[in-house]
Amino acid sequence: MSAPTHTSSPDPAAPRLAASLPQWDPEADDALVVRAVRDETPDVKTFVLAPRSPCVFRYAPGQFVTLELEVGGETIHRCYTLSSTPTRPHTLSITVKRVPGGPVSNFLHDHIKVGSVIRAVGPMGDFSCFAQGTPGPSPRYLFLSGGSGITPLMSMARSFHDLAEPRDIVFVHAARSPVDIIFRDELELMARNQPGHFRFAPICEADSPFEPWHGLRGRLNLGLLNHVAPDYKEREIFVCGPSPFMAAVREMLKGTGFDMARHHEESFDFAELARAEPDVAAEVVETEAAGEAHAAEPQVATYTVTFAKQNRSIEVRSDMFVLDAARRNGVRLPSSCSKGLCGTCKSKLTSGTVDMKHGGGIRQREIDAGMALLCCSKPTSDLVVDR
Repeated sequence: MSAPTHTSSPDPAAPRLAASLPQWDPEADDALVVRAVRDETPDVKTFVLAPRSPCVFRYAPGQFVTLELEVGGETIHRCYTLSSTPTRPHTLSITVKRVPGGPVSNFLHDHIKVGSVIRAVGPMGDFSCFAQGTPGPSPRYLFLSGGSGITPLMSMARSFHDLAEPRDIVFVHAARSPVDIIFRDELELMARNQPGHFRFAPICEADSPFEPWHGLRGRLNLGLLNHVAPDYKEREIFVCGPSPFMAAVREMLKGTGFDMARHHEESFDFAELARAEPDVAAEVVETEAAGEAHAAEPQVATYTVTFAKQNRSIEVRSDMFVLDAARRNGVRLPSSCSKGLCGTCKSKLTSGTVDMKHGGGIRQREIDAGMALLCCSKPTSDLVVDR
């Protein structure tokens, strides 16, 4: 009796491990499929994303992507820094904290499952110790994060770990309680894997209900900083967290005479800036006070910009960005980076033309379809904006 023959077929994942794969191009296909959803803490989830067709991601650790989501019948653009590392190029990960009342974070937590499809553009941004324009590789780093601001620093730490680079890194993370320490197990493992090179120093303000905290307690201050990194003045420092956290770190370092050229922070807090409203009264006063100076300047063309859904029209000089003019006139528009990067202010121009110099937050096909980023667009005619 002859032995049975077995035919084998490759695992469906095999094409994603091919020796040569193209780089993901959101201009060609901006859809990403959710491959996994992981609970990091009671109110933080990680979403693992991959292209529909096999390809790989290239980016600098610490960069962000802009997601395009349909929430309650409205298209919302929101930026999230990547917690993943480019040393594992087949997937991207974003790690999102649920914000009470936050439409996007709650939508992601409650509705995005394995198999969901999300549209995205990026990665982009320059907050990275690997990016061009930084002072160059440093033998010693100090990473300071607060809350969900850990994500870009985690991406950098994962990259150094995977590359087995001999960097001296002190990673300080501030959390409310032990249960709120994001990536705690992995960071502790990285410290065990890299003795003498990687130190993880979490700081908690309080105990968890069933876990008393016996480590560093309170909020980050100069005493704690001197304890965990007494040589901090000799390190390249990267900071990310809520705006008050970053402001406190900035002032603390300035007060010690630290060389602030070696201090790097995430340049904008996406969530907070998306919620922020301009101080219209202050800007109007500033404009009025500068009125005489404007009168002496050469004549500049002025155009009418109409926001159709709000039934508002304003006058905008041809040398002013539409978003800035809207804010000065109290028109509420979504925005985040104000640099043409994130895509939050992307809007349809029903009529008219603009001079737009963006930083990558809009695709060419969207421009061809009449879309524009209002933060980096100056009017060259009267405009009607579908906002």
